[in-house]
Amino acid sequence: MNLDLHVWRFDWAGPPTSMGAGVGSLAQRAEALGVRTLSFMDHFFQMEAAAPATDPMLEGYTALGFVAGRTERLRLRLLVTGVTYRHPGLLAKTVTTLDVLSAGRAELGIGAAWYDREHRGLGVPFPPVAERFERLEETLQICLQMWSEDNGAYEGKHYRLAETLCSPMPVSQPRPRVLIGGSGERKTLRLVAQYADACNIFGGPEVIAQKLDVLRRHCDAIGRDPNEIEVTAMYRDVPPGATVAQVVEGAQKLAAVGVSTLVTAPVGADPGGWLESTFGPAMDELAGIEPARL
Repeated sequence: MNLDLHVWRFDWAGPPTSMGAGVGSLAQRAEALGVRTLSFMDHFFQMEAAAPATDPMLEGYTALGFVAGRTERLRLRLLVTGVTYRHPGLLAKTVTTLDVLSAGRAELGIGAAWYDREHRGLGVPFPPVAERFERLEETLQICLQMWSEDNGAYEGKHYRLAETLCSPMPVSQPRPRVLIGGSGERKTLRLVAQYADACNIFGGPEVIAQKLDVLRRHCDAIGRDPNEIEVTAMYRDVPPGATVAQVVEGAQKLAAVGVSTLVTAPVGADPGGWLESTFGPAMDELAGIEPARL
């Protein structure tokens, strides 16, 4: 089982003059511990449900580029890119640049976007949910075309590109991995089955098991093996001062329903210290957990 780190707050990292040092240190400590992937949110305002909107929030791809320069092995993605924030051709170019300069460590995490306040606040169009999902599918198609040998035009309902040229091409082979975030059964999980290498599903083991049943059916409908899709899930149910046995027990419950990657999202004044003390002693046992096949 893999362990990923999701960073969704920056109030712990100090004032702007020292925030880079804090973020860089956390990334390096995570890499040294054996964390596989570091992700940031793709928001411009902090989520009101979690903290005041005025709390510090960094632009995700710029922050990933900074982390790439401070690390050597850590994989890099947003959890997840909001489809409304960037034109898909420019998004593909952004992820490609991150992949090339990090020597093949970039992934595309993407979803349909949702935070209307930051859209209104910064003047970003916020279409209805049905249109956002249409744009999400077209964006996936455009990125995959730009990462292929097809440099031709793309004609969609919402996006029209005269040429999908991408030079240099990504270092990742055959292309950067694609993760789609969300648990919607009719639209999101269908897109996972059709386009994604990985998914991020919310909820406890019972909810995840239900969602993966739906994902299997979508895969069956198109003739795809669901075991080709990495299942990631947030791992938040870690009690304060958790023992190795408690950490491993929670991980085993998620693995039993098919989760292969835990995504932890520490909070507090020292997220690196929490990560090291909570997961450090359990890393060897976590690595030995095999997820159930889908």
